[in-house]
Formats: sequence, structure tokens, C-alpha cells
Amino acid sequence: MIRIGVLGYGYWGPNIVRNLRSLDGCQVAMVCDRSSAALKRLKQAYPDQAVTTDPVELLTSAHIDAVAVVTPVCTHFELAKAALQNGKHVFIEKPFTATTQQAEELIELAERKSLKIMVDHTFLFTGAVRKMRQLIDEGVLGDLYYYDSTRVNLGLFQHDVSVIWDLAPHDLSIMDFLIQDKPEAVVATGEAHLNGHVDVAFITIYFPRNTIAHVNVNWLSPVKIRTTLIGGEKKMLVWNDLEADEKIKIYDKGVQMNNGREIYELLVSYRSGDMWAPRVEQTEALKVELNYFVDCVGRNETPVNDGVAGSRVVRLLEAADRSLRERGRAIEL
Repeated sequence: MIRIGVLGYGYWGPNIVRNLRSLDGCQVAMVCDRSSAALKRLKQAYPDQAVTTDPVELLTSAHIDAVAVVTPVCTHFELAKAALQNGKHVFIEKPFTATTQQAEELIELAERKSLKIMVDHTFLFTGAVRKMRQLIDEGVLGDLYYYDSTRVNLGLFQHDVSVIWDLAPHDLSIMDFLIQDKPEAVVATGEAHLNGHVDVAFITIYFPRNTIAHVNVNWLSPVKIRTTLIGGEKKMLVWNDLEADEKIKIYDKGVQMNNGREIYELLVSYRSGDMWAPRVEQTEALKVELNYFVDCVGRNETPVNDGVAGSRVVRLLEAADRSLRERGRAIEL
């Protein structure tokens, strides 16, 4: 039985606690939040749950094996570092840390103490993303040409980070999971309109072999859109996360070049075949992810969304920030 302490019971914390309490093989030993109102809400839902307003009490408890850090990103490093120093595995909200340097320090500390870090890249555990990875691995799409994602809606405005650090980690972690090549450069543009933080941003990531990725994140959209397009040599894919049933659609469409003897004889032919929607497993991704965390700790296995994966996303976020400050200059990675 793995005993887990949860730091933070604000927006995402209740989902973490609810799912952890439903799992076999783990116990929510303690929940910490500085807000007495938050703990009152928790007690109404779980009267038997041990709580505290002091993070040190949770971090130093000998009765806790792992800590879930569900707090603002500016607090991630210090809390995760304290947890690791006290011999506890760490499950941490995205983004992993505020800087790559912080991420590397936590990774090194965890390795030195033989502890696990898992970054909460929840979408990697959805049936849709798992199916997309399967299709790519099986070569159904062929060589990848582009990855284009849109994640926009009206709000929720954050007061401590930009829309890039709030929304883009979802898409960048999915992209990192699906595209195995290492990115080479990042270009980002955007603007701040309301509270001093960038609320509309466009990020372009360049890969080897002519693969390109584009991420559009926006807090000022009149409509909510959660769509990803992946173009491949053989087939193309559309993932609409707001679709109730057919979340993924595969299109047998493409373009082929037929070579003549001279360059002016190049002929373009278009292929337009069938569309089909593969079956996608319908599960609560967070529950699957937390169960995976418990398994990785119990079996001493390294998760796919470990600290190194989290660090890769943070590096992209930092590069996007730098490019944005420099009005879209390409930042080499």
C-alpha cells in the first residue's frame, strides 16, 4: 500500500484526491492546503480524511511515501525538492517547473535518491492520444508532415502565468509523445491584452526531416476548440477532443508527386479515399495516469511522463517565451 500526500486542494486538487481514493494499492494519507475554506470543502466530501494547513507536516511525515504537488508552478520546485529530500516520490502538476535548470536539479536529485518523478501530462493517458500513438507506430499515417493543434476558449485567465505556460503544456506534451524526433527550433508570437500576461499565442516548432508543428493557444476566443490535425505521407488524422463519440477520424487523403524527365514536368496528383473513425477507449485519463504512477512506484519502473519528459516541455516553453520577447526570432534548441 503506497501512502500519498496531496499538496493543494484548489482547482485540480479535488480531482486528484477523488481518483486516488478510488484506486486499489494506495491511500490518501493527508491533504494539505493553506485555505481553511478549501479543507472545509474536502471534509464535507471526505469526513475521514486527514488534513493540514502546514506543508512541512506533510512533507516530513514518516507515514507518507509519495507526494502529489498540485499547486501553482512558481511553488513546484521548492515543494518537489523538499519531498525528494525527505525520501518521497513525486507526482507533480504541469508544467513540471518554471525553468529548465530547476527541472534538471530535481531530476538529478531523484536519480541520486532512487525516487520517481511523474509529471501530470494527463492527455497522454486518454484513449485518443494512445490510439494516435498506435497509428503512428504502426506506420498507418506514414512519415509525418505536420502537427497542428488549436486549444482556445474564453478564459480561464491566470494571474501568475501566460496562456503559453497554462495551455500549451498540454499540446507540447502530446506532441513530444507522438513525434519521436527531437525539435530543432522554436518560433513564437503573441500579445497581452488584459492583465499583462500574454493571452493569445502561436508557437511553431521545427523538426528534422521537414516535420513542422504549430500550436495555437488563446484565452480570448468566442468559441471553445480542442482540435489537432496530423498530416502524414499516407493518411491524415483529425482529433476533436470535444466530440462525444468519433473523437478521431482518419482520412485516406493525400498528395503525390509524379516525376517527369524535367522539373517542369512534375505532376501533382491528389488522393481522396475513405474516412473512418477507429474505436477509442473511453476512460478517465487522470485515473489511468494515477494508477500508472502507483504501479511505477510499486514496480520501480520509469514512467513515460517522467521528469525528463517534463523537462523537454519546459525547455520548449522557455524557448517560446524567449522567441516571443524577441518578436518571433527563431530560438535554436
